[in-house]
Amino acid sequence: MAPSKIKNFFAKKKAEAKLKFGGAGPGRKLNSTTPAPSSSSKPAPRDVYVPPKRSEISAEAKVAAAAALARFEGKDKKEFNTSLAAIRAQVRKELEAEKRAKDEAGTGDQSQNVEERHDAEAADVKKDYAVQGVYFRCPMISEEVLPRKEWKVKIKEFLYEQLALDRGLTACLIIYNCNPKDKAEVCIETLTKCIENIINHPNEEKYKKLRMTNRMFCDKIKVCEGSLEFLHAAGFAEIELDGEPHLIWSEDNIDADCSLEVLLEALKAAEPIQLELDRNLQVLLPSQVKRTNLPPDFFRISPEELKREQQLRTEAIEQAQILKTKAMREKEELRTINRYRFSLLRVRFPNGVYLQGTFNVYEKLSQVYEFVQSCLMHESAEFSLIAPGGQKVSHGDELDKSLYDLRLVPTMVFNFSYENESKGLADYLKEELMLLIQSF
Repeated sequence: MAPSKIKNFFAKKKAEAKLKFGGAGPGRKLNSTTPAPSSSSKPAPRDVYVPPKRSEISAEAKVAAAAALARFEGKDKKEFNTSLAAIRAQVRKELEAEKRAKDEAGTGDQSQNVEERHDAEAADVKKDYAVQGVYFRCPMISEEVLPRKEWKVKIKEFLYEQLALDRGLTACLIIYNCNPKDKAEVCIETLTKCIENIINHPNEEKYKKLRMTNRMFCDKIKVCEGSLEFLHAAGFAEIELDGEPHLIWSEDNIDADCSLEVLLEALKAAEPIQLELDRNLQVLLPSQVKRTNLPPDFFRISPEELKREQQLRTEAIEQAQILKTKAMREKEELRTINRYRFSLLRVRFPNGVYLQGTFNVYEKLSQVYEFVQSCLMHESAEFSLIAPGGQKVSHGDELDKSLYDLRLVPTMVFNFSYENESKGLADYLKEELMLLIQSF
């Protein structure tokens, strides 16, 4: 609509409003007897109805009206029952409501108290641990020392940050490190087959198309992190065909400085990022080595399974008090040590100080000796580690045996002794390690 038409439109509306509401002349009361002023331009007004004047209301009528109004205002109000039974019922009702409110508040406080009690118990149990956990290093990423769970999160974050730099190779590492082992293996096998089909049959179009709603694709590829990033780097692009999403391969879509052969080799050769066990070295006073309980990180099984197994074992011992054969004792011993992944070893020095470290159960005894030697003030001195029974644990080929084979699981305390020319030495641990002694 042109501006002139808009202007004319609003001008017409204003004129109609003025004619309708503004030209009726001055107003007057309905019961006024004064005749309306005449106007030469308007027809004579019609007669206006004037209601008759009413007489004043009598006193009786006023009283009746007031009574009616009072009844109207109070018709929804209930009169209070002053009987003894009614009062008792009302009191009982109020008491029950008060008790119910207290119970509800008490339930909330009780649940809060239970949580606080559980937290306090967990803290007490943690204080009783000989060590607070098992810790690892990952030099490839950083020099931090963290539990395995925290490293998993950190590794995942690190790998996803690298996707922009090298999508194909990083995707291979994500598949290996950010998925359960069984799912990752199935995914790698399936992706390998897809890429090999394209390499071996370059003219077959059926190998260049993957339907993303296909059950095999969903169950073996899509469920794994990093799989779609790998396919995109390999030249697949998402396209909708016949109302369904597909991945279509094209050589033009392959990431720069990459090829199917390189990606296939990387997929087959990639490995999980390995963590290095930190010794969690501690130097303790005799009063600090009384704690022997190990945290859940040391076990292969969950704390609930461990507790259940201990209960079953106790019940079995109580029910069958029989003489055990050597084979039975060995079987029971193996069942016990098989529960552990790590072993906590301590070395007691003649001055009463203890050196403590964490080891994998499959590490060799020679690695324990290397650990102790690296902590000595005189690293070149000859020494021995003596088991509680008094025998030296370094005789023969024992140094090449694992802690598992030597049954040095889950804990063991060795006595330290200098050998040969070193027997006259009175110093043991390095001064910087002695500073690690702390009060718990």
